[in-house]
Amino acid sequence: MMKHPGLLAVIPFIGMLIGPIVHNSVTPYILGMPFSLGWIVLWVFLTSAIMALIHHLQSRKEGAGR
Repeated sequence: MMKHPGLLAVIPFIGMLIGPIVHNSVTPYILGMPFSLGWIVLWVFLTSAIMALIHHLQSRKEGAGR
């Protein structure tokens, strides 16, 4: 089990930051949106999933510590 599950919150930050910098183009489309916008929207949903995972891991950790 992870000692610091809150560190997973760094993943969305890196994902949102790196995508548009690495590939700054309009031509590939993600669900009809330009790549940069589609990438950000994708990471908004992934951030929700990652935060739910962090919450789950921290609540399990707190429950085990009692």
